[in-house]
Amino acid sequence: MAGKTFEELTIGAVFEHEITRTVTETDNLLFSAMTHNPQPLHIDAEFARKSQHGQILVNSLYTLGLVIGISVGETTLGTTIGNLGMENVEFPHPVFIGDTIRVTTVIKNKRASESKLDRGVVWFEHSAHNQRGELVCQCLRKGMMIRDSHSDAQK
Repeated sequence: MAGKTFEELTIGAVFEHEITRTVTETDNLLFSAMTHNPQPLHIDAEFARKSQHGQILVNSLYTLGLVIGISVGETTLGTTIGNLGMENVEFPHPVFIGDTIRVTTVIKNKRASESKLDRGVVWFEHSAHNQRGELVCQCLRKGMMIRDSHSDAQK
């Protein structure tokens, strides 16, 4: 698998993800519809035009999902047991239709499970910037990661 195991993810490691994504109107509209979010800032161009943003604002939960999704290929693809939570989720600048998102991940911390020797917890800090260099999303994600089957139980 392309993802890293618990042992391969070292504290302080930085991943500058190669995948970038330009957010489309379809992305935002489909996500908002699928999650039953009728907020007119996300789906009504006339309403949004009269708002302080002057245009449609991309659904922030779509942005968060995209940021984490971009990170998967180089960090957790096939090596995660599951997400344990997200903390300190922030959206300092809005995302608009047509913005291109790039993501960086830093491994902030990790610890081996004391009760299950086949796994450990890793803290991933994801930061996303738009094409103007503005920070649009940041979060600390806690993931349960598989451990190498041959690893020492004390690592």
